[in-house]
Amino acid sequence: MARPILAIVGRPNVGKSTIFNRIIGDRLAIVEDKPGVTRDRLYGIGEWLDREFSVIDTGGIEVEGEDQIMKSVRVQAELAIEEADVIIFMVDAKAGVTSADQEVAQLLFRSRKPVVLAVNKVDNIQRQDEIYEFYSLGFGDPIGISGAHGIGIGDMLEAAAAHFPDHADEEYGEEVIKVALIGRPNVGKSSLVNAILGEDRVIVSDQAGTTRDAIDTPFELDDQKYVIIDTAGMRKRGKVYENTEKYSVMRAMKAIERADVVLVVINGEEGIIEQDKHIAGYAHEAGKAAIFVVNKWDVVEKDDKTMHQFTQKIRDHFLFMTYAPVLYVSARTTQRVQKLLPMVNQVAEQHTMRVQTHVLNDVVSDAVMFNPPPTDKGKRLRINYATQVSVKPPTFVFFVNEPDMMHFSYERYLENKIRGAFGFEGTPIRLFTRRKSDDE
Repeated sequence: MARPILAIVGRPNVGKSTIFNRIIGDRLAIVEDKPGVTRDRLYGIGEWLDREFSVIDTGGIEVEGEDQIMKSVRVQAELAIEEADVIIFMVDAKAGVTSADQEVAQLLFRSRKPVVLAVNKVDNIQRQDEIYEFYSLGFGDPIGISGAHGIGIGDMLEAAAAHFPDHADEEYGEEVIKVALIGRPNVGKSSLVNAILGEDRVIVSDQAGTTRDAIDTPFELDDQKYVIIDTAGMRKRGKVYENTEKYSVMRAMKAIERADVVLVVINGEEGIIEQDKHIAGYAHEAGKAAIFVVNKWDVVEKDDKTMHQFTQKIRDHFLFMTYAPVLYVSARTTQRVQKLLPMVNQVAEQHTMRVQTHVLNDVVSDAVMFNPPPTDKGKRLRINYATQVSVKPPTFVFFVNEPDMMHFSYERYLENKIRGAFGFEGTPIRLFTRRKSDDE
C-alpha cells in the first residue's frame, strides 16, 4: 500500500531540512550501511500514531539560471503540489511575512491541496505572538514550531495527518505482481513497456489504474496477473523538470513504493552514470526485488567479451545489489524481452520465500562451525538461533549473547551462506541481531 506523501515547502533558510530530519528521526539509521549506496536526504519515512508516511524535503531541489533563488522556490512548490497529499508550508517567525512567502502562498492556494502553515523559530513563549501576522497568508491557524528545540512538531504532524488519504487505497490483490520500471529519462522505459505488452500472448486489461498519477497497465500472461507501473508516463514536460535530477528520483520513489519487483533500466549505449546509482539505491533501501535491464543492447558495438565486461561494471558500480540479475535487451527489436517476465516471476517468488526455522539453523550452525564468530577482549559472539520474521524482503533475526559484537563483515558472511543455501536471487535480505533474554 502506498504511503501518504507529505512535502515541506518554503523559501531558503526557514529550516526545512531541520524539520525534515526531526520528522524522520532515526529512521535513516535503520537503513543498512552498505558500501556503494548513494545517500540522498531528499526523501525519508516518518511515522505519526502508527501511520507511516513519506516525507519530501523540497529544499534539496535546485535550479540554475537567473533569479535562481526565487526560481528554485517556485519549482519546489510546483513539485510539492504535483507529488504531495499534504503540504507543510514553512515560514520564519523572525523574518515575518516576506514577498517570497506570499508568492509561494499564491501557488499553494491555487493548488487546492491541503496546506498546514508552520511558523518555525518560535523558540520560546515570548515569540508566540509573532505567528499572528501569518494569518494574512490565508491558510487558517498558523502552528508555531521550533526545529531547533523540537517544539510543536507533534501539533504540526497531527494537523497534517488529518488530511492523509484513506488507508484502503491499494486496488490490486496479493496474487498480482506489481512491476515498476525506473531509470533516468531517455533509457527507453516506455519502449520497453510497449515491447513487453506487444507479445501475442499478453492480455492487456482495460481496467484503469485508480492511483492518482501513475500510469498502471494491468495485464495477464500464462495465468499470472501483473501490473506495470510506468514512471516514464509520470514525467512532466518542460526543461526545468527534465534538468532536475532529483525530480526524476522523486517520481521513481512513488513507483518503487508500490512495486513488488523493480526493473532498473540502464542505457546500454551510454553506460552507467551517478543518477542510475541514486535511483537503484532507493529500490534497494525500500527492500524491493530488482533486475538490472540493460536496454538498447542492439546498438552497442560488441564482441564476445562486451556483455561480461558490462556486467562487471554493473557489479562494481552497484556493490550493494550483487543479488540482482542482469538482462540485456532491445526494446526496439524485442531481443530477449521474452525472458523478462519469467525472470520477474522468479525474483518475485524469491522475494516472498520463507525458510523453516530448523533448516535455517542447520545452515547457520554449519556456517559458524566452518568460520567461528569473532572475539573481542577474550569474549566470543555466540549465535543461539536464527529465525525468519517476514518476507518482502526476507528478514531474519539472529538471537545472540552480545549484539554489538556482530561485525558487518561477519553479517555479510552469514548473508552469503544463507543465499548459497536458499538462493534469494533478485531480492535483498535483511539481517538483524537481538540479545537472547534468559527466558527465551
